[in-house]
Formats: sequence, C-alpha cells, structure tokens
Amino acid sequence: MESGVEKILPYSGAEQKGKQVERMFNAISARYDLLNHALSFGFDKGWRRKGIHYLKPFRPGLVLDVATGTGDLAICMHKMLQTERITGVDISEGMMQAGRKKVERAGYAGHILFEKQDCLALTYQDNTFDAVTAAFGIRNFENVGKGLAEMYRTLKPGGHVMILELSSPVKFPMKQLYRWYAGMVIPQVGKFFSKDKKAYRYLPASVKAVPQGKEMQALLEEQGFAGVQVKTFTGGICSLYTGKKG
Repeated sequence: MESGVEKILPYSGAEQKGKQVERMFNAISARYDLLNHALSFGFDKGWRRKGIHYLKPFRPGLVLDVATGTGDLAICMHKMLQTERITGVDISEGMMQAGRKKVERAGYAGHILFEKQDCLALTYQDNTFDAVTAAFGIRNFENVGKGLAEMYRTLKPGGHVMILELSSPVKFPMKQLYRWYAGMVIPQVGKFFSKDKKAYRYLPASVKAVPQGKEMQALLEEQGFAGVQVKTFTGGICSLYTGKKG
C-alpha cells in the first residue's frame, strides 16, 4: 500500500473502492450482525468495551463514530459513557437502517443519529467533536491516511481518537490458526449465510492489507495525533489505537 491508498477490492471492475464497499455492505446488511458476532465468537463485544473504557475518563459529550455500520459501537458507547450525542456516519444506508432500528429498540434515538457521509470528505466543521471513533471500518477506506486526516480535522483540540481494527496475529500458534480460519472458514460461512461469497473473501483480505501496529501508529502521527498508543487483544486478532489532538 502506498501513501495510505488501499487497493484490496470486494469486487472486480473499474468501480471505485468506496462504491464497491457501499454495494457490498448494502447487500449483506440484513445478516451482518449475526455473522459478525458468530464469526468472532462474540469477542468483538469485549473489544468494543475495552476501546470505550479508554474514553471513559475523558467523558466526551459529542462523539463522531466513523464507519459506524449498524451502530454497535455507538450503542455501547452511549450505554457506558452517557454521551450527549453520537453521530454515526457510514456510506451504507442498508447498514445504518439496521442501526436505526437497533437504536430505536434500545431507547437511544434522542442520543444517537445516523448520517450518510463519505468518511474521506466529511461535511462537519473543524474542531466539532470531543471524541472520534471507528470500529472495524478503517480497512474499508479507499485511502486510510485521508480518512484519518478527516478524523483529526473534525476533532476538537485536546479531543481523543479511539480506533479498533482487526489485525493479523504474528506469533505461533495464533498466526497459523487465524490464517486457516480467515482463509477457509470465514468465506465458506459467509457464502452460506449471506450468499455473497466475494464479500466474505474481501473481509479477511482487507484485514491483511490494512496498516497495522507501528505502520498505523505512524499514519496517525503523520496526521498530527499525539501520544499514540497501540494495544492488541486475543492474540493479536484485534488492535486498539488511541491518541489525542494536540
């Protein structure tokens, strides 16, 4: 990957990655939550809570949740932090429509809203949010650096960033187990339940391609984030990146 440009695509053809990702998530949105929790054996819920725990001392009131999907992180954040308002943005209306229903059922409609946005060109003013977050969506950006720059721009000075992203384990035996699971199990299960084999081949491939560890840390620092820290969970399957706007 060069200059943060992501070249792993869900489908073939000349269509831009953003358009392909939008089409893919619209297609799998009905079963995404079920498959996401099942394929991670429920670990994703704990990873989100750990990421939110980082933000707890800062008590953010206004939060931007980038690549919000069906709103799992936003819902958990409001429950744990009692935020004033969380704005969840995504390019997939299908995913956000599922999220709106979940927010309604949780009784959080007055605190969590969804807006269709290009995460690489957000329409919000500079220095708007107390915290900016993303969970398992950065790897879908066409240009990771540009997406991080927008997160930095819309964050208030002194505000905090919290990013959760899947990563590739590097140590035995988790490295070998994950490679087998991502290459064989995820595509087959995804094909059976969602009927979109290409989507569930793309998702493991996107994890392998996204900047990880020190590379992601360097990208965050290039955009101006200070005090960037990296933690990994569950043998390196998930990484947490945190920092603040100086």
